[in-house]
Amino acid sequence: MKLFYLLLLFCFSPILQVKATTPKSVTCTRTEYREEYFPGTKSNPGFVKSYEVNVVIPCGDQIQTEKIDDNDCSEGSFIGSLIGAGIALSSSRGKDRFWAVPVGGTAGALIGCQVDGG
Repeated sequence: MKLFYLLLLFCFSPILQVKATTPKSVTCTRTEYREEYFPGTKSNPGFVKSYEVNVVIPCGDQIQTEKIDDNDCSEGSFIGSLIGAGIALSSSRGKDRFWAVPVGGTAGALIGCQVDGG
């Protein structure tokens, strides 16, 4: 029976998510037209050389492809776990406290996170 409660405890415990992302390299460029004058002499006249160059410019805020989630439910989770563990501690007796306090704390953390907006 204790094994069942321990498995139940781990089923409701929050699982950490690891989000691995690859770094995104975004460079913004524009093409500029340039001319270079080469002076000459009376016997060898000068000329103008024209070419185009790609210039790196700041991208600005127009490239934002993904929405960032700023919700953090750590305060609600902490307060909920304290309240849930306290309720479980006050409502259980004897050997039942061994499993009731962690389960109450975990359930309170999950509920507190949802109340806080996570």
